Amino acid sequence: MKTRIELNNKTVLITGAAGFIGFSLVRRLLSAPGRINIVGVDNLNDYYDPALKEYRLRLVSDCAASSASAWTFRKGDISDKSFVGSVFAEFRPAVVVNLAAQPGVRYSIDHPDVYMLSNVMGFFNILESCRRRPDGSPSGVEHLVFASSSSVYGNGPKVPFEVTDRTDSPVSLYAATKKSNELMAHAYAKLYEIPVTGLRFFTVYGPAGRPDMFYYSAADTLVRGGSIRIFNYGRCKRDFTYIDDVAEGVYRVMQGAPSRHTGEDGLPVPTYALYNIGRGRPEPLPEFIGALQSELIRTGLLPADYDLESHRELLPMQPGDVPVTFADCTPLERDYGFRPQVDFRDGVRKFVEWYRDYYHAAK
Repeated sequence: MKTRIELNNKTVLITGAAGFIGFSLVRRLLSAPGRINIVGVDNLNDYYDPALKEYRLRLVSDCAASSASAWTFRKGDISDKSFVGSVFAEFRPAVVVNLAAQPGVRYSIDHPDVYMLSNVMGFFNILESCRRRPDGSPSGVEHLVFASSSSVYGNGPKVPFEVTDRTDSPVSLYAATKKSNELMAHAYAKLYEIPVTGLRFFTVYGPAGRPDMFYYSAADTLVRGGSIRIFNYGRCKRDFTYIDDVAEGVYRVMQGAPSRHTGEDGLPVPTYALYNIGRGRPEPLPEFIGALQSELIRTGLLPADYDLESHRELLPMQPGDVPVTFADCTPLERDYGFRPQVDFRDGVRKFVEWYRDYYHAAK
């Protein structure tokens, strides 16, 4: 059961607002009907080029200039408890969407401390502020939505991945921190009756995305004349999900919180839910790379006679990776009437056109 959350005339806090999903969600909210007071926070770290994050914030400001809704940005880190508390005290958000986190499976292998600080302690600070104000009174948060990841499924043999599947065998520290977020959120929902919804995102891609993601780094490498590294000898499949679909999915979930009710045993059921947000169609990596190559040629970034075979290196599976991701989005469609629709070929075209324009303007 869902409780309808009205966003009009409410304050919404988005953490990670300068991130890929964060800024896309803010822009979706700015185009929504009514007036929403949107507060964004981000630490603008240098995990990848901060100039891209500044660019996203400029796009948000441009959207805000013509929107009926309000936009406010605060720079800070969610691992800083005093900063989080001050934001909650100043703005008293009714809805919180926690997208701030240290991403990346491979990076977590060599930089584990960063993940513990941001993904675990940072999320703990958000949960604490969602349950009470600095004076100890209830916070009034009507719905907390947080980002989990398809990485929690690990190397599970069953596909498609369902939210009821076991996820207790992570293959990377990043996945472990995201699973810990789900467990922490469940505990807070049970103990303090905070309505909480977790979202497991599947291979999000698109314009202004993350440079560390394969589609982005592959485009960059090929344009610069380098060779791309393709793991598992190209036998991976990914459930590529276009960014606009992800933003729309989060927007809809924000408006429907888990309802308070009792179970068959007469005890309160935790106000907690989990959903996958994915296309639901795993694509072979070679087909995705082929679409990327075609668009790079079409836009003039690669020559018409470009030889991809001589610019790729096939390698075995790397630590922390999985051969396939595949989302079951039936619950999302059932409860929110939404399923991601953008075909990967259309999404790749939009990304490459943005990539061309962004780096041409940068020169």
